[in-house]
Amino acid sequence: MNPTPTRSLLPMVGLTHGKRSPVTCHLKCDDACSKPAPNTGDNEYFRDIAGGVFSRRTMLAGAGGGALTLLLGGQLLGAPDAAAGPAPTTLGHGSGWATSGLRFRPIPPVAASVDEFTVPVGYDWKALIRWGDPLFDPADSFDASNQSVTRQERQFGYNNDYTDIIEIPGTRGREALLVCNHEYTNNAIMFPATTDQTVIDTQARISQAAHGMSVVHLHRRGPGQPWTYTVGSRYNRRITANTPFAVGGPLAGAPVLHTGADPTGRTILGTFGNCSGGTTPWGTVLSGEENFNGYFRSPGVTAADRRYGLTDTASVYGWEKIDMRFDARAAGSENEPNRFGWIVEIDPFEPDSTPVKHTALGRFKHEGANVIVGRSGHVGAYMGDDERFDYLYKFVSKNKFRKGTGRATRAFNKTLLTDGSLYVARFTGDSPAAEIDGTGKLPADGKFDGTGQWLPIVVNGVSQVAGFNTEQALVNTRLAADQLGATKMDRCEDVQPSLQTGKIYVACTNNTDRGVAGKKEGATEPNPRNINRDGHIVEITEDRGDVRSTNFTWSLLLVCGDPSTNTSTYFAGYPKEKVSPISCPDNVAFDSTGNLWISTDGAPSVIGYNDGLFKVPLTGRERGHVQQFLSVPVDAETCGPVIHDKDGLVFVAVQHPGEDGSFSEQLSYFPDYIAQGATPPAGSWRGPRPSIVQVWRS
Repeated sequence: MNPTPTRSLLPMVGLTHGKRSPVTCHLKCDDACSKPAPNTGDNEYFRDIAGGVFSRRTMLAGAGGGALTLLLGGQLLGAPDAAAGPAPTTLGHGSGWATSGLRFRPIPPVAASVDEFTVPVGYDWKALIRWGDPLFDPADSFDASNQSVTRQERQFGYNNDYTDIIEIPGTRGREALLVCNHEYTNNAIMFPATTDQTVIDTQARISQAAHGMSVVHLHRRGPGQPWTYTVGSRYNRRITANTPFAVGGPLAGAPVLHTGADPTGRTILGTFGNCSGGTTPWGTVLSGEENFNGYFRSPGVTAADRRYGLTDTASVYGWEKIDMRFDARAAGSENEPNRFGWIVEIDPFEPDSTPVKHTALGRFKHEGANVIVGRSGHVGAYMGDDERFDYLYKFVSKNKFRKGTGRATRAFNKTLLTDGSLYVARFTGDSPAAEIDGTGKLPADGKFDGTGQWLPIVVNGVSQVAGFNTEQALVNTRLAADQLGATKMDRCEDVQPSLQTGKIYVACTNNTDRGVAGKKEGATEPNPRNINRDGHIVEITEDRGDVRSTNFTWSLLLVCGDPSTNTSTYFAGYPKEKVSPISCPDNVAFDSTGNLWISTDGAPSVIGYNDGLFKVPLTGRERGHVQQFLSVPVDAETCGPVIHDKDGLVFVAVQHPGEDGSFSEQLSYFPDYIAQGATPPAGSWRGPRPSIVQVWRS
């Protein structure tokens, strides 16, 4: 049978809410919510409510204020964070900003039972690329009943997450590169059920090939037109659970990374559990290795094992049965789990380059990392650890970003994440404790806000945590942050700096353990709503607008939920009756005018609607006005939003549609929607296929 147990045996059965499937809990995060939270320390936590107006100070100078140019292959490469959209030439608010090119009437929420992809009136959509589409040769076309390891290594992977569309300069908007993560697989709906162990082993190897990342060359007729992908391009690339990665930063060659297969600790095979990410100012893409623990069977006896959720039980995918490096109990494999949980970097413009794992950014369940160039020229990378009661981090480079278009300049900038300082956040509220009752009621000053500190873990390669050397602080970053007394958050996922204001936006998805009797701390000002099912968005302003600052102010932009049924919602002061209901924020992005766009993961489980994509203005009278742009199909999660509003295009990754079905009884038919009894065209399938979808004006 497939590695996924029958539904009745899944640990999260009965513990999920509404439509969230225990299948996803099992495959994606190793049933984390059915187990005690790994963070058992007694330092303060993080959960919040309310909002507040932040300082209007300009945060950035130089690179943050405009598009950067780089020279690749003799061409100029414009490389701001493409998901955030082009940055203006000056920083500030209001009249200097352009009008967004995306005008739409918000769609009404779509019931969680609906297997449709829904867009506003005046817009069309189409899958740009689907799981199984060939990248290198049309002969590798998708056939759901005849999959193989070799084919999957040459096809678009499964469960796409972080996505970016980076235009190739010099092509007049006609060519681009799509870069995408493939977080995890769902074997039960990918493969026919079987009890043949040989077939099961082959399916496990196909699963390894379906993880990782893809780079795909795109083309179109011209700006404003939808894209088509190019089969056989020299840019096309698949990175899988077996692709060699170099080790960058302080732990390159460190004993803690040594294994029997890699006694030097400098080459790591594969990446998996890749969730969100970011595009750097030098044109590379970062990806976060998140729930890596579920891929390993480990002794599970050390404090580090327990803190990272590593246990002596069969892994989710059973890879230890086909590859001994996933059995950390075996001689020579003891350190394999230490080689995952990092930020990885790939260069999509150099398809033969070796991707890198950045040890200077710490090891934890990285949702992703997003980089901004500060006014000093140093770069800051902001990162969330996606686990109940875990932390928010920042890395600041030791060296400064170099402007210019030469190859040597770009090569130097690609080293900026190998050396610098790593920090973790502590939040402090400013209201009397008696005014925080856990219900979401605002304190007397009308907002939950306060100040914060970035606590140093490693500064320029030297540990700042008593009892931890640099190697220990970086490989067991969670334990080091525990000792410093960082603030525990409600699953901080995507963390994005605005390229226009420098403010940092943190998506906290949810935490139903907050304030539950016998589990963790209850309400405090930075954690004022118990049993947080809907999540919230935090807005952070660095002191003096400097990424190097160790102090900041914070408030909440949104406290999510359906205001028609939840009185503890807050939308930056905007009238609640005028917003689209939103729950479980996950990934965020910006358009060219500075609006925040939020994709959700888990709305069906709380408010009964399909997940979707939402626009939220951040300034003026419309600040906090949540407006739903699209809705994804049944059981699906909305990931990797890319907003190219000046081009009239929006992209999302549709992950795990029909997650609760089986190969013989599928629950979603997205995106091909083949009619029952009809013969599917070649390369199509009457079953769910995670896909990148593009939306454009009709």
